[in-house]
Amino acid sequence: MSLLRINPETLHRSPHYSQATLVAPGASLVFIGGQNAVDASGGLVGPGDVVAQTQQVMTNVTACLDAAGVSSADLVSLDIKVVDGVDLAAAQQAAAPYLDPESPPLITVSVVTRLALDGALVEAGAVAAVPNMGDAVWLGRYVAGEEV
Repeated sequence: MSLLRINPETLHRSPHYSQATLVAPGASLVFIGGQNAVDASGGLVGPGDVVAQTQQVMTNVTACLDAAGVSSADLVSLDIKVVDGVDLAAAQQAAAPYLDPESPPLITVSVVTRLALDGALVEAGAVAAVPNMGDAVWLGRYVAGEEV
């Protein structure tokens, strides 16, 4: 395990997120840029529907995690932006199945007036830790310079 979840006794404990995370020495980090609710062809999924958009955003984040060889249990943090006025509880419910309840990441939610993609209601960026693979070079599907 490359992550130690820290939840001090003096802070509120939530089952949905951790207060702090320590990444083990030797772990590599994967930075996932802001994912909107777009499908593989670049089309917006679920115009006006925060649940459908959240599901697509989390599907896109999961695809990035999969490509790096990690899972939601390896998420260090999730930075979510939502457009003002969306149902935050519905968005949280839609995102929950994509997260590991035994290892919840740090989560920051910001409410914004709009996102760069017209019609987008939700965007999420993330950081994940790749466990130490010894001398192997771990970059997505590449190990020791060879695509696998």
